[in-house]
Amino acid sequence: MAGLEKFMGGSVMGTIIKLVVVSVAVGLVLAWLDLTPWELLARLRHFLERLSAQGFGMIKDLFGYFLLGAVIVIPVWLVLRLLKSAPSGGRK
Repeated sequence: MAGLEKFMGGSVMGTIIKLVVVSVAVGLVLAWLDLTPWELLARLRHFLERLSAQGFGMIKDLFGYFLLGAVIVIPVWLVLRLLKSAPSGGRK
């Protein structure tokens, strides 16, 4: 049983409960977005088809998405790191 707990990252029952709670939360979000599991699989299949059909063109698209997200993510991360490393005015 210790090997199973090591694989699961904790107690088996605790891990199962966490997975159920997270699955329900993700399910609620997907339902709110009006997405079904079949639609997600279809979108994944479509993405993979585009990836194989376009090859390097898709990599270019992904790089564009990366740049678009990085415009927001990198400055926010930098500000948070600077705020974390800033002296706290003598307080510990």
